Amino acid sequence: MIENHSDNVDKSENFLEDNPPENTSNFTKKDDINTGENIKVDSEVSPKEVKENSNNLEDVLNTEARLEQLEKEHQTLKNQYVRIAADFDNFRKRQSRDQDDLKVQLICKSLSAILPIVDNFERARQQLKPESEEAQTLHRSYQGLYKQLVEVLKQQGVAPMRVLGQQFDPNLHEAVLREPSEKENEDIIIEELQRGYHLDGKVLRHALVKVSMGPGPVNIPQEEIEKDKVEEDLSSNENLTDEK
Repeated sequence: MIENHSDNVDKSENFLEDNPPENTSNFTKKDDINTGENIKVDSEVSPKEVKENSNNLEDVLNTEARLEQLEKEHQTLKNQYVRIAADFDNFRKRQSRDQDDLKVQLICKSLSAILPIVDNFERARQQLKPESEEAQTLHRSYQGLYKQLVEVLKQQGVAPMRVLGQQFDPNLHEAVLREPSEKENEDIIIEELQRGYHLDGKVLRHALVKVSMGPGPVNIPQEEIEKDKVEEDLSSNENLTDEK
């Protein structure tokens, strides 16, 4: 059996000697050929891919530009909206203020038409002095009407001015007369000729007043004036005598 094995080994060696293995360089050349073909195929595909990549890049740039344009338009519309909202808010406030002013003007006009009636009631109360029982009854009846009228004016925010002894203010008062006064300083109200009224802190009607001009000239008695005149005449006569 050992001999047979050795014979087989010898046969194998002889077979290898008779049939040497093919050169491996052939396989290497085939691989190189395949690689060249791949390079050739790649070189044929690459321009298409480059074109596709350039198109994709152009699309991205166009999208970014469009996005930036849309953002600018959005910001412009937002600014316009804010401006319009502010203008509308100012318009609403101005309309509300104008309506309030118009309301005050209408109230002032209506109340100003009622004030002369109040003045007549006050004059009648000061001048009339009822003596008989019937006259007193009539006096009480119209005084009741006067009080109701004053109460209505008070509910509307009307209040009378207090002017006597106050400093004259052209924003509140209207000076009708000015006269000297020994008791009051200049520009002090010494008499109220027509009552003035406020409406919620605003002037509804100016008060007609008499204003002091301050202390006037001192009144010298007539006897002292005549005495001074006689003394002046005597002194002048004495001067004439001395000159002679």
